Amino acid sequence: MSNKTIRIASGQGFWGDLLTAPVDQVRKGPIDYLMMDYLAEVTMSIMQKQKLKNPSLGYAKDLISTIDAILPDLVAKNIRMITNGGGVNLDACRDAIAEVARRHGVKVKVGVVYGDNILESLDELLAGGAELKNMETGEPVSLVRDRVLSANVYLGAWPVVEALRQGAQIVITGRTTDTGLCLAPMIHEFGWRPEDWDLIAAGTIAGHIIECGAQSSGGNYMEDWRSVPNMAEVGFPIVEAGADGTFIVTKHEGTGGRVSRGTVAEQCLYEIGDPKSYITPDVIADFTSIHLEDLGNDRVRVHGIKGRPNTPTYKVSMSYADGWSAFATLTYAWPDAIEKAKAGDAILRRRLDLLGLKFDEVLTEYVGYNACHGPLSEAANPDPEEVMMRIGVRGSDSAAVERFGKEIAPLILTGPPNVTGFAGGRPRPSEVVAYWPALIEKTRIDPSVRVEVSEVG
Repeated sequence: MSNKTIRIASGQGFWGDLLTAPVDQVRKGPIDYLMMDYLAEVTMSIMQKQKLKNPSLGYAKDLISTIDAILPDLVAKNIRMITNGGGVNLDACRDAIAEVARRHGVKVKVGVVYGDNILESLDELLAGGAELKNMETGEPVSLVRDRVLSANVYLGAWPVVEALRQGAQIVITGRTTDTGLCLAPMIHEFGWRPEDWDLIAAGTIAGHIIECGAQSSGGNYMEDWRSVPNMAEVGFPIVEAGADGTFIVTKHEGTGGRVSRGTVAEQCLYEIGDPKSYITPDVIADFTSIHLEDLGNDRVRVHGIKGRPNTPTYKVSMSYADGWSAFATLTYAWPDAIEKAKAGDAILRRRLDLLGLKFDEVLTEYVGYNACHGPLSEAANPDPEEVMMRIGVRGSDSAAVERFGKEIAPLILTGPPNVTGFAGGRPRPSEVVAYWPALIEKTRIDPSVRVEVSEVG
């Protein structure tokens, strides 16, 4: 077994994460790979709507400004970047990166992974026998087919590996698993085989630990958050991976935050479902086999991971239009703040009834009183000094939702006293995007890779 070690750095945990993080990762210490994760379940539908409005959009625009800032570093230090920021417009993202390279006067090999976006082939797949039932309810996709906005297969690490083998320095994907972005460099560098289940599981868990950025290096940390130093300059996590599947989670020296057994353990529990069966396209990883050893100095050794053969299906993330919603807030001040807020809510609901407006759901929360913990909060804080009444409606009639928005401001002078805040102005209807998870046989999906060298202008 080789003694080679590679350093894979997390640069983003979601679309909108800390913009300075990837810059710090390439400049504040040595790394070999930069992993840039931009996608959540709803992100693809947002990108699809952007592309429908403007065919040149549909990818993470922040990615382009980031590459503009760090491309000279990537080239000079031979750092390879892997990102799912291509969203639903991979070619436009590639072209934008190529334009950045031209401006910098450098050549760079850009690889693109295709095959995850099945929106345009959805009817053909259904006609061919793909069921795409809702994984949670078992309902047929025919219930929402006419309202589907996006449909993307969660591809795994192997198409990314192929792009790396073809020499790509920047690899762009659509809906690749977050963990696959980190696993692929390990497979490529160490020559792991598809059936090396324990090794593939180790790389998958390494990816899970750093996929959410600083969440494993001190951010959003529950156990002892007050003691985490210098979060204003938090260092994003880095995996130092070995060919035997053992890896160390760390960060650059001199950066803020903390890597400890606690921070890594909390991230290990994030969004995993059954801990013995964490299913990805590449492997089924057993999170109960993880061993964490705190080495001190922001270094945690992870070892002992076990994996099992992968499944014959991919997960498909679909979204569909499911009506309209609007939200509004009013803030009431002491004395009797909660009584005033509840009275305001009752008046508003009665007016909506008198107008004959019908909604699928009307939800009211009292922020500062019970929005987080419900009855437990009410018992502990019966008379808050101020409370924000937040009310939302959802329904299929956009006109009714819009009319709701016109009934908020009148409460200021026609309802209980001491309204001290009306946030955001008159709310407008927003389209509700619902989630439809499904499975599809891997034999129906054919990923492909294209690697091109950018031209120098």
